[in-house]
Amino acid sequence: MTELAADGVPVAVTCRVLKLTRQPYYRWLANPITDAELVGAYRANAHCDDPAFGHRFLLDEARDAGEVVAERTAWRICRDNGWWSAFGKRRRGKGRRPGPPVHDDLVRREFTADAPNRLWLSDITEHRTGEGTLYLCAIKDVFSNRIVGSSISDRMKARVAVDVVANAVARRGNVAGCMLHTDRGSQFRARKLVRTLHRYGMLGSMVRVGAAGDFAAME
Repeated sequence: MTELAADGVPVAVTCRVLKLTRQPYYRWLANPITDAELVGAYRANAHCDDPAFGHRFLLDEARDAGEVVAERTAWRICRDNGWWSAFGKRRRGKGRRPGPPVHDDLVRREFTADAPNRLWLSDITEHRTGEGTLYLCAIKDVFSNRIVGSSISDRMKARVAVDVVANAVARRGNVAGCMLHTDRGSQFRARKLVRTLHRYGMLGSMVRVGAAGDFAAME
């Protein structure tokens, strides 16, 4: 009996038209997804929240979880998904464009609040030390003009922004309805942070392009 493919065409004819041998087809039929492809998909899914950090971040995350991953494998996963680091070297004559905002600008330069936990500002600063570079993320309450949350990390990734929100919430308690205004850095655009804001009932807000002066008070 002649074996038919899914579309009813004989397998032999299909393989001949596509210039393929039948052995690879039968191997794929027996195991359509290889173990390596499945592992790669899981790793890509775990990294998709912070794609702007490139393959080195994926490599570090996997190793922190106790998995053995070759650098070439991490690079291939990012290449296949079109994920490239936003922190590479700049090309001459071309600056980096800010990424697309995940929130609208709800503040519109009205940096006032009539009560605590109504409007927070957040930013990340880089500090060079004798043991390497540290990144400090802080949150300031516009009403009191005080720092209400902070986090420090040796990697500039979304976790430092997620941690600072959790730190501020732990200090201030119920912050439902509070607005967090940030720049358009990839840390603040990460889905991890968006989910964190939703969990606490907070609102996200981002500056518009060319409005860097909005953060003079925070800086």
